[in-house]
Amino acid sequence: MVTRNVPPKASSMLETLRGLGYSTADALADIVDNSVSAGASGVHIDFGWEGGKRAFISILDDGHGMDDPELEAAMRLGDKSPLDRRTSEDLGRFGIGLKTASFSQCRSLTVASRKNGKDTACLRWDLDEIAARVDGAWALLEGAAEGSEVRLSRLNGIPCGTLVLWEKLDRVVTDGYTADHFLLMIDAIETRLSMIFHRLLEGSHAKLRLFINDNAVKPWDPFMFGHPAKSWNSPVERKWTPAGIIEVECHVLPHKDMLSTEDYEAAAGPEGWNSQQGFYVYRNGRLLHAGGWLGLGNGRAWNREEAQKLARIRLDIPNTADADWKIDIRKATARVPVYLRQWLTTLADDTRNRARSVFAYRGTPVPITGGAKLEQAWTVERFKDGMRYRVDPSHPAVAALLDSAGPLLPLVKAMLRVIEETVPVQRIWLDTAENLETPLTGFAAAAPSEVLEILETLFEDMTGRRGMSKTLAKKTLLTTEPFQKFPSLVSDLQDDGE
Repeated sequence: MVTRNVPPKASSMLETLRGLGYSTADALADIVDNSVSAGASGVHIDFGWEGGKRAFISILDDGHGMDDPELEAAMRLGDKSPLDRRTSEDLGRFGIGLKTASFSQCRSLTVASRKNGKDTACLRWDLDEIAARVDGAWALLEGAAEGSEVRLSRLNGIPCGTLVLWEKLDRVVTDGYTADHFLLMIDAIETRLSMIFHRLLEGSHAKLRLFINDNAVKPWDPFMFGHPAKSWNSPVERKWTPAGIIEVECHVLPHKDMLSTEDYEAAAGPEGWNSQQGFYVYRNGRLLHAGGWLGLGNGRAWNREEAQKLARIRLDIPNTADADWKIDIRKATARVPVYLRQWLTTLADDTRNRARSVFAYRGTPVPITGGAKLEQAWTVERFKDGMRYRVDPSHPAVAALLDSAGPLLPLVKAMLRVIEETVPVQRIWLDTAENLETPLTGFAAAAPSEVLEILETLFEDMTGRRGMSKTLAKKTLLTTEPFQKFPSLVSDLQDDGE
């Protein structure tokens, strides 16, 4: 058999690999992955401005480090195959993450490493140097670029570890880029990394300590574990698959009305409430995919919708499942295997329905007193061709009016029917979608005195005309929408003199 050796031209291949679509935050996350796989417990990311063209980013870890042969292998593109067996804690797969992530942001990649306190090994890829060569060779350079030695000096104080240095940040510092843009980028990156690595950063026994310019990155928990207003979470579901065990835990977060402004804004996440709903796919505790419904749905794929924004689902896969889930080089996409789609659809559908209920009832689907039925002002009638919202005539406020209307009863009923037939459903939905928040209801913006005035009117009717005891009237109001949200005001109503 006649064969030919046709290796790719170095400059052309490297320039092509720059277009894989990494954001700066995701590229840095890929470097941190390597640090975690190398046994690092601490990673320091430093951003240096020093003027646009002199800007740099360095990533220092305290992992086990590499000697010169190991570093050369790490700098080689495709040194490892994604088919190779890996340890269960390895966060890599393709063997080119260090290079592709770095080249997506910079033209000069320097890696220096020390192992067991021995001499530092240092190698560098420089795309400008490679482009200038006419032989198309893969010219890996030894040592740091001239004038960059000081940027590697932090490695000197530790017996083992690795420092990755990005210079010539042409994909970051573009025309018109200023120091203010650089600072804003740092803030955005911190927010993103606090989400990606939150499970490794959490707790007193955290596996990882991550720093940006020597400031500790605090984890962002998408699921609000431990919050007293948390609406619901499921038991952990486990399923054996040919690629390993998959774990799922479903969560419904609290309604805005149940949270402080600070908690609500923090829980929104980097992309906001609507974008952050859905599945969170993890591998070895590292977040791969945040939000969205992974193409699942009943009949057609679900979209991110306001009514389900409180639904978030934790999904853990082992690194042996990468091929089944089609994890890409950037660790940014995941696709559900066919054999898991129905199982996950069922779990997600239940979670979405629960989230919709909490959203619809503003965090209070049942009254605060026992398990009694909540008397609501509106009911839903469903027909073959659709549904209609009706005012519930048994609601105490409505019943009091109807019973006392006398000759005005037909007029009152006509008024209620007009209200039912003109509920501005489309306008409410449009305003909710555009403003990304639900309209204020349930006396959310009312002064306590306004609520009390209405309570006293109903209380007087219930204890007077209807002959209810004051104790029973209070209990009834505590199971009546929206007064179940104001137990202290109901308690302040005139006590029984019996």
